[in-house]
Amino acid sequence: MRESLSFKVSRVAVLGGLIIFVAVPLYVILISSFKPLKDVSGQWTWWPENFTIAPYITMWETVPLANYFVNSVVISVSATALALTFGILAAFALTRLRWKGQRAFSLIVLSTQMFPGILFLLPLYLIFVQIQRVFGVQLIGNYGGMIITYTTFALPFAIWMLMGFFAAMPEELEEAGMIDGLTRFGAFIRIILPIARPGIVAVGVFAFMNAWGEVLFASVLTTADTRTLSIGMQAFTTNVDVRWNEAMSASVVISIPVLLAFLLVQRHIVQGLAAGAVK
Repeated sequence: MRESLSFKVSRVAVLGGLIIFVAVPLYVILISSFKPLKDVSGQWTWWPENFTIAPYITMWETVPLANYFVNSVVISVSATALALTFGILAAFALTRLRWKGQRAFSLIVLSTQMFPGILFLLPLYLIFVQIQRVFGVQLIGNYGGMIITYTTFALPFAIWMLMGFFAAMPEELEEAGMIDGLTRFGAFIRIILPIARPGIVAVGVFAFMNAWGEVLFASVLTTADTRTLSIGMQAFTTNVDVRWNEAMSASVVISIPVLLAFLLVQRHIVQGLAAGAVK
């Protein structure tokens, strides 16, 4: 269908407005990271008059950013791996196996996505306190508590997304593998998982991004030793001043892992979301 001139003009105007809305804040962050502190705090300029990379060097000394970086990597990667492992197995069981309570379990998993996350903050904190009191296992202030928390957040989404992929795959694929001598689990590993790779990658990236940038639960369940990047960014603010240029430099550095991960698996994400949308 041929587009009218008014439609083309409207489309360009809307897309242009959206691009400006997204790009301007990113530009401000990037350009502020190459300015001295006095230039960032003073009158705003769209280009650094005194270009410097010093904020990218001093930010590692102002706050223990390297420690925060390691903490975020350990917690986010572990939570993503656990969410994918349990999500894949649960989604396969819900779509391929027949067992009592299957539909009720699916609805319970879906219902967890209908509540705001802040509702779970106090109950989760109290559960961790009771576990430490009864079993002596400390979950507040170490990696374990954060990994469990982020895994529980990502798991329902992973299950429902992957259920769509597994349900769309014909069971004849597994049966053909079993005829060739594979067990059911072997057919799942060698036939189903490679086909579902776009969906698995898409779910993994979203789980990692959610854990990487989460603030609320990290502010309550971490201590100085396990603080993540999203919380560590607050350390650039003191009672005396705010080191805006270093905070902006840290924002750029923090965004690089997520940006690289997104670019590397962009093709799989698009395929996964498109496939999941029509199942």
